[in-house]
Amino acid sequence: LAEGANGPTTPDADLVLDKRRDEIFLIPDILCNSGGVVVSYFEWVQDLQQLFWEEEEVMRREYHILDRAFEQMVARARADNISHRTAAMAIGVEKVRAAKATRGLFP
Repeated sequence: LAEGANGPTTPDADLVLDKRRDEIFLIPDILCNSGGVVVSYFEWVQDLQQLFWEEEEVMRREYHILDRAFEQMVARARADNISHRTAAMAIGVEKVRAAKATRGLFP
């Protein structure tokens, strides 16, 4: 089940999906719907550096980031016996925490 919108699942439905996670493979909205944010970041990077990537380059870079995020989410969910949504959120929070520790709140 791929959540292609922001917050499409109610908390009650999420509980059902979590109970049936062995039957229903969920790609949560935080990951499934993140391609636009990734490409917006690429646009910002290109603008800052005055670069102009071809569409194939954008797609290659986007696929690399999303594929890695997907694999990390699945591995974390299996390792910790948690839902894909919880795994994706945990990974995101950890990345923000690490960035804050490295750069501070207002770099």
